[in-house]
Amino acid sequence: MLPEIELPELRELEDIIREVAKEEILPRYNKIDFVVKGDGSLLTEADLSTDKRIRQSLAERYPDIDFLSEEMEPEQQEALVKNSEKLWCLDPLDGTSNFAAGIPLFATSLALFVNGVVQIGITYDPLRDEMFSAVKGQGAKLNGEVLKCGESGFDLNKSIAIVDFKRLKPDLVQRLISHAPYKSQRNLGSCVLEWAWMAANRGHLYLHGGMKLWDLAAGTLILSEAEGHACTLEGEDVFRPSMKPRSVLISPDKKLFDQWKDFLIDQEKQ
Repeated sequence: MLPEIELPELRELEDIIREVAKEEILPRYNKIDFVVKGDGSLLTEADLSTDKRIRQSLAERYPDIDFLSEEMEPEQQEALVKNSEKLWCLDPLDGTSNFAAGIPLFATSLALFVNGVVQIGITYDPLRDEMFSAVKGQGAKLNGEVLKCGESGFDLNKSIAIVDFKRLKPDLVQRLISHAPYKSQRNLGSCVLEWAWMAANRGHLYLHGGMKLWDLAAGTLILSEAEGHACTLEGEDVFRPSMKPRSVLISPDKKLFDQWKDFLIDQEKQ
C-alpha cells in the first residue's frame, strides 16, 4: 500500500487565489494595455502581477514545492516538468484576450503535481466569484457545493457544443461546419473556464485542438472528480506531465461523450 501523500490545505490555496485575483486582476479589467507575445498571444500587467504574487505566496508557505507558470521560458518549463517531484502549475490569467477586449470570461488556475500526477486543481472566476476545486479522490466542488456530472436529457443533434475551431485541422473544421452533429456551437475563449463549466454541466460537448499543460492541468482533475468524461482525439487520456499540446474532447454526459467521441475519431480517420 502506497503511503498517504500530505497535501497543502485546499482552503488556504483557495484563499490565496481569490485574494490575488480580486486585488490584481479585477481592478485592471477594462483599464489596461497589453503586448503581443512571440506566440501571438496577449500579455497584460494583470498576468504578470498575478503570477508574481501567487508565486511569492506559494514559496513562502510551501518552499519545498517547485513552481511552473505560463509566463516562464520554455526551457525552464521543460526542466521543471522533467525533474520536479512536487510542482505547482499556474495559469495566472487564462483568457487574456477576453480580458483585454472587455469580454467577461477569464480565470486563474492552479494545479499541484506530485510525481507527475495532478493531486489538486483550482480554477477561479473572479468576476462571478466562482471557485471550482478538486482534490484527487475527494470529489470536485463549486464554492463548496459538490459538482456531479450526469445525463443531460439531450440527444446529440439537440446538444450545445463549445468548440475552439482555430486549433483544429482544417479538414475537421470543414466537416464540423458542413455536417455538425450538434445543434449549436459556442466558444468561451478560456480553456480553464471551459473545463470548469463542463464539470458544472454547463454545455453538452467540448472540443479543442491543442491545449498546453497549464490550460488543462487543473481542469482534468476537476472534471474527473466530477465524474465527467474526456479524452484526446486519439482516444488517449488528456493529462500527461509534458509540455506537448494535447487535443481535448469532453462531455459531462456519458452517452453524449461516446457519440461525440465516435463522431470525431471517425472524422479523424477520413
